[in-house]
Amino acid sequence: MEKFNYKNLKTVGSHGAAMMMFALFVFFLSMTIIVGISKPAVREYTLAKLAFESKQAYFLAESGAEDALYRINNSMQIDGSENLVSGNTTISTTITDLSGGDKDILSLSSAYQRKVNLLLAQGVGASFNYGMQSGTGGVTMNNNSSVIGNLYSNGPIIGTGSASITGGAVSANGQAATVDQSFGSGTPASNNIFGNATTTEDVAQSFQLSATNYVTSAQVYIKKVGNPANATVTIRSNSSGKPGTVRATGTLSSSLISTNYGWVNITFTNYQATAGTTYWLTIDSASSAANYYVIGGGTGYTSGTAKIGRVSTSTWSQLGLNTDLFFSVSTGGILGSISGVTVGTGGIGNAEAHSVTGSNVAGTIYCQTGSGNNKTCDTSHPDPVPANFPISDQNIADWKAEALAGGTSGGINLSGSMSQSVGPRQITGNVTLSSSSVLTVNGILWITGNVSINNSSIIKLASSFGASGGIIIVDGTVSTNNSAVFQGSGTVGSYMMVVSTNTSNSAITINNTAGSIIIMAPYGGIQMNNSAGANQVTAKSITLNNNATITYDSGLANTSFSTGPSGSWNVTSWKETQ
Repeated sequence: MEKFNYKNLKTVGSHGAAMMMFALFVFFLSMTIIVGISKPAVREYTLAKLAFESKQAYFLAESGAEDALYRINNSMQIDGSENLVSGNTTISTTITDLSGGDKDILSLSSAYQRKVNLLLAQGVGASFNYGMQSGTGGVTMNNNSSVIGNLYSNGPIIGTGSASITGGAVSANGQAATVDQSFGSGTPASNNIFGNATTTEDVAQSFQLSATNYVTSAQVYIKKVGNPANATVTIRSNSSGKPGTVRATGTLSSSLISTNYGWVNITFTNYQATAGTTYWLTIDSASSAANYYVIGGGTGYTSGTAKIGRVSTSTWSQLGLNTDLFFSVSTGGILGSISGVTVGTGGIGNAEAHSVTGSNVAGTIYCQTGSGNNKTCDTSHPDPVPANFPISDQNIADWKAEALAGGTSGGINLSGSMSQSVGPRQITGNVTLSSSSVLTVNGILWITGNVSINNSSIIKLASSFGASGGIIIVDGTVSTNNSAVFQGSGTVGSYMMVVSTNTSNSAITINNTAGSIIIMAPYGGIQMNNSAGANQVTAKSITLNNNATITYDSGLANTSFSTGPSGSWNVTSWKETQ
């Protein structure tokens, strides 16, 4: 048997331990070298990753700003603050209106807090940012009329008969109302009961305004006995010394009236009353021996008289000897209001006004008071302020001067197969077209008389206008009937703009679809009847009747005319900010 050598085993064990120690030494040395080599690489990778994510956050912030700019320039629905979400990042965009009509856009990315700031200035010239825009006279929408686009009014927006607006609707606060006529103070000399019997159901007070203006409200010094029903208050024309045709309507709310005398306010639908003309303020109540009204009165008002009787039978008698009601009539500014309209579609489309009533709104209702709506008021937004019209008085003066530079000629009367080309030119007289006649416009026209086109007649721009628009300035009134239309040049984006400087409530009357047209009456009213249509309407006051439809073309936000610069918003500053 071989003898086991423990000495040899010990030697082998020593060599194995040494090899193990050497291997460990090499391993740790290698790890040290690897760590030393990889640490800068990891650091560089981390820095590169942070830089990429920071740039990504910046570009996301820019995306928010670009989205807001696109929406503003294309007159799309946008709130004062908007949020976009990309992955785990939220982009918050805030739009602030600055003095002078400019806008500030600040877009913040939640990742790395990267901020982009844009300053926008309104471009010079004509920029039609709304399907319909009105002045202090406001907008009245009746009988299934609609605006396909947004509506901005410096006066009330009043709808009846399924009136609708597919975009947003804004009614801005006007200037403060001014009391034009006022009579009565202190303790009334006479207490005039009405609403207690059929023969004394209603009262009326005549008056004359000192200045032509919109009658926006009236105030009466009144109290009640029992609990009478609400009364209808109207402004009426004069008819042989008594109340005649209704011109404006309001409501006297019984809940606002005490059993003690007090002044109560009534607001009206928009109506422009003429200075020096007799009108009647009437209060039409129900009759009840137990529930009626008492209105204060006295003598001494020199611009009218008071009567008592019944509106429904037009039976009136003098109210006492030289007795007048304690009343006042205010004209001018009024708090913005929207009533009786459907606003927005598919969850988009806000209503903004001091007061919103009886309306169905797809988006948010921003108001301070409201009732009868499908949603409650969101009071977080301040009341809207008046917006400027897209053209100025100076624009009109410049266009007239350019037309006059082309020469002067008399009025135009075309019928049948007759046709004529004209412009630039001042036309001193009326322009009348009928029976399929055609007037081709080669340059700006200034027409000092009236324009009337009927029976499939056409006023169109020459093909040389291309994608540009043309302009007709009319000092008188404009009317269309029986499929008569205005046309652009035939190139997409070309529109005829017709501007009436007339101050009447019917400065422009459209009784059918008017074609590719922008119509404006900055000092008067526009009436749209019988399924009438246009691409954009701007006026001091606007009335839509009988399925009239305004279909806004978003390209009008940056419209180019044959003369003058285009509109839209210009970026004056685009930078990252802290």
